[in-house]
Amino acid sequence: MVYITAAALLALVLCGMTNDLCGMGIREIHAGYLDSMEKYYLTNERGERLGEGAYIGTDAIPLSSEDQRTVDILRALPTVTTPVWSALCILGAALLFYRNKLKRPLAELRLASGKISQNDLDFTVTVHSGDELGQLCASFETMRAALAQNFSEMWRQMEERKRLNAAFAHDLRTPLTVLKGYNEMLQASGDEQTRTTAVTMQRHISRLENYVDTMSQLRRLEDTQPTYRQTPLKALAASLYESGTIICERSGKRFSMQNRTTSSALSLDGDLISQVYGNLIVNATRYAASQVVLCLDETQEGLLLSVSDDGPGFDKTSLEKAVDPYFTREKADHFGLGLYTGKMLCEHHGGWLRIENPPSGAEVSVFFKSR
Repeated sequence: MVYITAAALLALVLCGMTNDLCGMGIREIHAGYLDSMEKYYLTNERGERLGEGAYIGTDAIPLSSEDQRTVDILRALPTVTTPVWSALCILGAALLFYRNKLKRPLAELRLASGKISQNDLDFTVTVHSGDELGQLCASFETMRAALAQNFSEMWRQMEERKRLNAAFAHDLRTPLTVLKGYNEMLQASGDEQTRTTAVTMQRHISRLENYVDTMSQLRRLEDTQPTYRQTPLKALAASLYESGTIICERSGKRFSMQNRTTSSALSLDGDLISQVYGNLIVNATRYAASQVVLCLDETQEGLLLSVSDDGPGFDKTSLEKAVDPYFTREKADHFGLGLYTGKMLCEHHGGWLRIENPPSGAEVSVFFKSR
């Protein structure tokens, strides 16, 4: 209100000044024509002039066309400039209000939101005033502090979970080794039923060993970071095609590849890509009816890799939970970590993993961001 009031007063002053200046200009133009008219004066007994004199009974001399246009413009100018001065003053008040009251808090809020989007919470939002925008800054700072605390607690829990998993996997190895020793003794027994029981025990002991190894491998993968280097795409495609062909031939499935990349090389971690691809091609081969297809595409940001098969596809539950750790529909020695580890490695590489059902079969797409 203060800015608007000041702008209104300034507009009134400017309008008054414009009106006065235009009036002065009109009077000056008319004054130039009065000198050529007959002027009458009052005189005293001695013939001396009294006063300024006056023009009596004489028609004013017409203005020239140029002066007449100037006079018309000067008469119309106050009316025209009134809304112009008002608009300019209001605009100036708005700009001053933005610069003095809004610019700095908005810039700080924009910077803060950008840092939060990058998971950077090591900053403070400064409150500049007690108005509504200041209250917004205070609320933003409260939100930032709460997020920082939650992230810190979540990170602590994740580290604690990693330590517990590592300790669990380590502590299981000793009793499993003892059980394997006793199991070997039981298998050497002369009793047929004892040997049969020992074989069943051996199968479950092996499953537990695989589980322990998987937990240890998962912990290592969580700490894995990509090593970026210029990776020739033609050589990478050839390597993927060779491994896909071998895996599919072992299962009696056909394998084909569509390479639509155009660059000669990208800054990627080829070993990490091959590791993710290995999980995808094994899963696709397991569920494919007869064929597995690999598609390589290049985007402006990196490499897109899609593996599809002509199998039954993902059911509704699998579409929602297939990338969760330890989710599996199989009863065999399969722990459901293939897609989860693939998703985790893709995210470490700045990308993502997506599963979907095309018109026939299933498809898993992974993206790796290049540098």
